Amino acid sequence: MSELVIVIQSQRNSYHARRGVQRKVEILQQAAELGQLLVDAFSLSAAYGHSASWFFFIEEETRVILAAVLQVLHRYERQEEWFLGKRLHDNDASIIHHYAFSEDPTSFGYPDPAAGWALSALLLRRLAERIQHEHLKSDFTIDWKHEIALYIWEEGNGPKLTAVPEFCTEPRDNCATTFTTYLPDCGDPVSKEDIFVAVKTCQRFHTERVPVVKATWEKDAGYLEYYSDVSDASIPTVSLGVANTDRGHCGKTFAILKQFLSKTAPEADWLLIVDDDTLISLPRLRRLLRCYDPREAVSLGEKYGYSLVRNGYSYTTGGGGMVLSRVAVSRLVSGGCSCYSDDAPDDMVLGRCLTSLRVPITHSPLFHQARPEDYSETLISLREAISFHKHWNIDPVAVYKHWLQDTHPREEL
Repeated sequence: MSELVIVIQSQRNSYHARRGVQRKVEILQQAAELGQLLVDAFSLSAAYGHSASWFFFIEEETRVILAAVLQVLHRYERQEEWFLGKRLHDNDASIIHHYAFSEDPTSFGYPDPAAGWALSALLLRRLAERIQHEHLKSDFTIDWKHEIALYIWEEGNGPKLTAVPEFCTEPRDNCATTFTTYLPDCGDPVSKEDIFVAVKTCQRFHTERVPVVKATWEKDAGYLEYYSDVSDASIPTVSLGVANTDRGHCGKTFAILKQFLSKTAPEADWLLIVDDDTLISLPRLRRLLRCYDPREAVSLGEKYGYSLVRNGYSYTTGGGGMVLSRVAVSRLVSGGCSCYSDDAPDDMVLGRCLTSLRVPITHSPLFHQARPEDYSETLISLREAISFHKHWNIDPVAVYKHWLQDTHPREEL
């Protein structure tokens, strides 16, 4: 067992740090009961690479049966390059994967991180050396599990993912791992009035997209404002005095941040900024937010990255919904952050600013920048989804009812 390194992929936010420590303690207890030494790590280090044969990566909510994991790994020759996991694949060419393998999307497999995935030390050491001397093909990190599989495969020069049936997300016979949930029960949901919802729109979408919001999730909001380039009493919308831009919307978003802190806005703990073509479950969001402390600077959503290998930054995608605690908004506004132009990408500018202010960007796979069909249908996060984005080639009301509307919602506070 001393040849195994278990990497718990946690996050800097206090809730996630606690969950990571709890998982670590559980695994170390199993190691003690097996009477063996376990090397554990929260991040990779060169110190581990020389003695370890396997690196096993898990999420905070991945349950591990340690003896079973060791038995699985024993099947594979440790002196060879192995990439092991529960196999996911795309059924159709996906925009989030840059339409890779468009002729046969099912042919390429990538790991489900919820089930855990493993690299032989021989492979990991080669990858670590390679990344020191080779630039990545893209500056953007969108779906890391697919991108890391592509990097390892190296256009056919490296190993493909080997499917391991014992790496599971749902309990069944012979599982070495299972997964709990991305939507934990941290207590009663926060109240409707704890979230101020800001919907970014513009005049051209007042009759096309806004009616979808009103027909689906608007009713679940305690406080909601539509921010547009013009005032429209029939909706109603609020004009922030910022002209509409075809892309970016940074000027509008920063005006919303200042509006949230003004005396005219409700004193809510949380700010949710969404696009007018975002579909979202506010009841599920309220459940999730109970896990987080609004007295901390929190930025929550689907996390993407820009130039991460070269000291770049992470950011939450705007289309999936950006959640900020009041403390985080105050830090942004008082910290001197601003847009270099009104049409700058608001989510990326916020990410860069939050990184400079040392506010952690917290990822939740329940937020989705794209449509349900753009993701692998077996992803467990789809079943508990908080948001999706874009109305392109779909019936948005039908998508909302199928994926986001709870049949038996909890009693409202």
